[in-house]
Amino acid sequence: MYNHKKCVAMLLAGGQGSRLKALTTKVAKPAVSFGAKYRIIDFPLSNCVNSGIDTVGVLTQYQPLILNEYIGNGQPWDLDRTFGGVHVLPPYQAKNSMEWYKGTANAIYQNIHFIENYNPEHVIILSGDHIYKMDYQKMLEEHIKTDADCTIAVLEVSLEEASRFGIMNTDESNRIIEFEEKPAKPKSTKASMGIYIFKAEKLYSYLRSDALDPASSNDFGKNIIPNMLNAGEKMIAYPFKGYWKDVGTIASLWEANQDLLGVDPEFDIYDANWKIYSRNMGIEPQYVADGAIVSNSIITSGAKIYGTVINSVIGANVVVEKGAVVKDSVVFSDTVISSGAKVNYSILDEQVFIGEECVVGSPKDEGVEIAVIGRASQIKAGSVVAAGANIEKEEA
Repeated sequence: MYNHKKCVAMLLAGGQGSRLKALTTKVAKPAVSFGAKYRIIDFPLSNCVNSGIDTVGVLTQYQPLILNEYIGNGQPWDLDRTFGGVHVLPPYQAKNSMEWYKGTANAIYQNIHFIENYNPEHVIILSGDHIYKMDYQKMLEEHIKTDADCTIAVLEVSLEEASRFGIMNTDESNRIIEFEEKPAKPKSTKASMGIYIFKAEKLYSYLRSDALDPASSNDFGKNIIPNMLNAGEKMIAYPFKGYWKDVGTIASLWEANQDLLGVDPEFDIYDANWKIYSRNMGIEPQYVADGAIVSNSIITSGAKIYGTVINSVIGANVVVEKGAVVKDSVVFSDTVISSGAKVNYSILDEQVFIGEECVVGSPKDEGVEIAVIGRASQIKAGSVVAAGANIEKEEA
């Protein structure tokens, strides 16, 4: 058995993310590009490192290739450790069985032996598809201080939004007295963020009991949390104040990218005290040509801008040719927007080619939907892609 770790993180990163349409046809949701130079998974991984948590199991399942390659040995996040570090944990064949992860709780259950190798006192469960900055160490300190069996991070949401979340009803000391999964008539506005810290032994016990229940959905929100509450375990809500967004839809992904823009952005990725780390290959600097127009936009390394970019986020090695216009859009890496093309209110995936004089999407306005162009798609010269379209590469 390895030496002792105070806290081990388990990062759930196997979701299909079907609501992201063409963006997740061949890529797991945590591997989707974000903010010109990042992928979504960079945020929980960076939070771990910045919080002093150096042992992370990343549970993958759906379309794991790009995500696995991206994480690699964990070096960009300082997680290439001899003892600890980051470990990718796909489903595997055991002696007597081989099965996919059946739910969030089952995914952790299948990897109990990984956790036990580090003999931790506590385990933090994270999701790989949220954009936020959070000091998990402060949450852990509160968890220990209150002697909680489980601590759940909660975010205040509006009463109108509350029915979309798991809602925590608490007493005056923040002890959870009731949990409601997406209630029609919520009693509070404390929404679960899907971030849990457990005493390790309690977690093992409830996961093993859950695995023996044939009627269970093997899910934390539907099974583990209610079972612990019903058993009278001490469960505490940990209030989080700060930016947090579930980027599980096209609209929320676009909005989160837009939240990076401006002199005083809603979500600040420029904080030197809380760096967001990512895997970036050696790429030449960006180039903005004479005569190009760039306004309120993020342009990252390797991009070459000869045309016009307004209110947009432009990824690595993107080329916007002379006469092309990109407005209110998010463009992932290695994409070419040819001369005379117009891209409005759209998300373009990696390795997309937009031909000359194409029109993609419609100007942003009330009722107009975001156009999505999937990975490696080629849009022929002169084509028109309607607002709200979802274009995937045609396979040979």
